[in-house]
Amino acid sequence: MSLFKIAVLLIAFLVISPAVLEANEEQNWSSFRGTDGRGVADGFSVRSSWNVDSAAGKIEGVSWRRDVPGLGHASPTIFGDRIFLATAIAEQDDVPLMLGRGGKPTAADDNGEQSWVILCYDKRSGEELWRRTAYQGRPRATRHVKASHANTSVVTDGRHLVAFFGSEGLYCYTLDGDLLWKKDLGVVDISKYGIGWGYSSSPAVHKDRIVLVCDDPDNPYIVTLRLSDGKELWRVSRDGICERSWGTPMIHSSPEKTQVVVNGWPWIVSYDLATGEEIWKIKGGGDNPVPTPFESNGWIYITSSHGGQSPIYVVRPEAQGDITPSAEKPANESIVWSTTKGGSYMSTPVVYKGHLYLGNTNGTVRCFNASTGQKIYEERLEVGAGIFSSLVAADDKIYCASENGTVYVLAAEPEFTVLARNALGEPCFATPAISEGVLYFRTTGSLIAIQ
Repeated sequence: MSLFKIAVLLIAFLVISPAVLEANEEQNWSSFRGTDGRGVADGFSVRSSWNVDSAAGKIEGVSWRRDVPGLGHASPTIFGDRIFLATAIAEQDDVPLMLGRGGKPTAADDNGEQSWVILCYDKRSGEELWRRTAYQGRPRATRHVKASHANTSVVTDGRHLVAFFGSEGLYCYTLDGDLLWKKDLGVVDISKYGIGWGYSSSPAVHKDRIVLVCDDPDNPYIVTLRLSDGKELWRVSRDGICERSWGTPMIHSSPEKTQVVVNGWPWIVSYDLATGEEIWKIKGGGDNPVPTPFESNGWIYITSSHGGQSPIYVVRPEAQGDITPSAEKPANESIVWSTTKGGSYMSTPVVYKGHLYLGNTNGTVRCFNASTGQKIYEERLEVGAGIFSSLVAADDKIYCASENGTVYVLAAEPEFTVLARNALGEPCFATPAISEGVLYFRTTGSLIAIQ
């Protein structure tokens, strides 16, 4: 057989091989924190050290870098060979963003004309393939000085691309950027002290369902819509359940039922995806709940931190009713383990290699035994290392992207070991994505591929 025929057969095998298709599927990062919401992507070697900032030394490890217009804290979403990213482009030149400690509860002076835009890039080259303006106008609600008008990540099932900008509406596109439908849910002003801090709960998709959490203190609710056409299927009020929240809903499916777990204050609640009926709830926690619940080890991990409380709860999915633990009894038939201290404020933790890792806005990193709750360590990265981005893990490493423009790479082991400090050259609030061994960082001005 000629070399040419062998090459043709090999190409055909690669195209149709189920094993290859499965491997590619595993490398999609199709929603906030990845396809399964865990923030973990194994199977490839991933770089520990690099440098994007020429002022900090020789450029190293950068596959490509592209300027991103506007301002957004939305994370990259990846499906196949495409990256999708949301941003808000203001007409004014100087868009305010507060950096550093002391995030006072004030709104940004950023209420002029904006365009809410979805961008699509080629994953290999960084070339922009298309952009679509979902909405144009003045913001219908204010944002916090450390937030943006495009905080939410888009989500895809491989055929539909869903973006929700809160007050600026819900949009469903094809992966080629064709608008399928859109829906205006009205003003969703997630606020505290009467000041809008901005919407940041990304949509969650399961089969033909979209779940949105809209915890505006004046009218908090959770709603489920049909993915194919946007038809509303059910809506449940969260009045008396939650005063405000910014976390993305988690969808957990089992043979018995599919549930939606929503972080909140004063109650964390699980709802039946089919009906909206309450399944279980926990009272207490930080009064500005931001981290997203996620599943690992077959359990559901939930944390929050503000107002004097910083709990961690590890819940069995089969829980029912009020499962609130107490200081005297931090575990019960529904709670694997819990602690009243040690949770994270803005950043969603990651469970990896048997340990739970949490990063905080003051630069502190904590590690717990993920199965028992035993505290392993609590260390500070360095002064100015504010962790707003959620943690991700791959290749025996934990990646902590910081507001100061440094990515701290920790060894995934029960000892605090900083393997590298890597300069991005710009602040980073968005959670990174990982696909086929490549790290993708969205900074305040760029999209960067590290390979």
